[in-house]
Amino acid sequence: MSDTLQIQLNDTSLESIVEKVANQQRLTKEDGMLLFETQDLWTVCSLADSVRKRMHGDIAYYNINRHINYSNVCALSCKFCDFHRKKNQEGAYQHSLDDIEKEAHTALESGATEIHIVGGLHPWLPFEYYTDMLQTIRAIAPDIHLKAFTAVEIVHFAKISKRGRDGKAGISSVLEDLIASGLGSLPGGGAEVFDERVHDEVFKGKIGGEKWLDVHRCAHELGINSNATMLYGHVESRADRIKHMMVLREEQDRAEQSSTDGRFQTMIPLPFIPGVSELAHLPGPSGVENLRTIAVSRLMLDNVPHIKAFWIMQTIQMAQHMLQCGANDIDGTVVWYDITKVTTETTHQECTTEDLKRAIRDAGCTPVERDTLYRRVHRKGTAWSIETRPITSNI
Repeated sequence: MSDTLQIQLNDTSLESIVEKVANQQRLTKEDGMLLFETQDLWTVCSLADSVRKRMHGDIAYYNINRHINYSNVCALSCKFCDFHRKKNQEGAYQHSLDDIEKEAHTALESGATEIHIVGGLHPWLPFEYYTDMLQTIRAIAPDIHLKAFTAVEIVHFAKISKRGRDGKAGISSVLEDLIASGLGSLPGGGAEVFDERVHDEVFKGKIGGEKWLDVHRCAHELGINSNATMLYGHVESRADRIKHMMVLREEQDRAEQSSTDGRFQTMIPLPFIPGVSELAHLPGPSGVENLRTIAVSRLMLDNVPHIKAFWIMQTIQMAQHMLQCGANDIDGTVVWYDITKVTTETTHQECTTEDLKRAIRDAGCTPVERDTLYRRVHRKGTAWSIETRPITSNI
């Protein structure tokens, strides 16, 4: 075993993986499966923590952001989702541009550096609604980064704007219009799990993995970054999760070898939360499985800079543990989030900056406020500025 990484193994079959991690060698699919199957969870998490420390030192990130879920009316009916509604169904809503304007003013007044915008695939809203939304926010808060619209929404926009038959050209055209209206980056939602069996069983009718990748490729070629996600703990297998990570890793390799400026900057493993969905009979992943999945993500995705423990779906307490298992980001203040509800029936799910900083410190890390592109934020109250030089560790 390498002298640079001393870990007390309870499972000697992990020796070769420890050696690879110590020497910064890429792990294989078989390595990934062993990390999922070993009973030696301590070693798996310790290895991931060592990679986090090597990449980021003692820093863990948070940001001041607000989420806008503009409508829950959706043409799809994915089995895992209890967010979607049909038009005129109880609980269905759609925000007007006046509502969006109010949200922009509130974000500006709160000192937010990011607005995160996603919603359902509304069958009747025109494409101009989305460009007008971005332009409305941009006019009020020109410095706030707009991270908006999943790949699923982008494909939907291509269809409703009559560009759907053009394939990647249509997607690029939509993205160009959105970027011109203020789009800064893409969130990672809608990836779910890259497997046809899982796709057909749980979210048939939704775009598959290759189309999701097409959208992110187009975004990267246009020079904007994006995130990636994986929804786990429902009907997929651990092998499906490893396959998903391998696909993302290969796509990041491809982007790095090309002349494109955009990249995947963050991976966000998302635990399935049964809620009142059609899969409510499933238990969802355990806390141990959540920790393991974060750790394996950090170890397998050696070319994705950041791993996020999204506290809204993991809880702030679990996110703290994940900061010692490979994660280096716990997201932000959020305020309103209507997609999932872990511990509350209300969409008002908020952490203050003091909550976030205390959680990070308690986990043994140094909190650093970032913007969407992981640049350090210098703040005085609600006024802020961005430090353009790279953030360096305190170690």
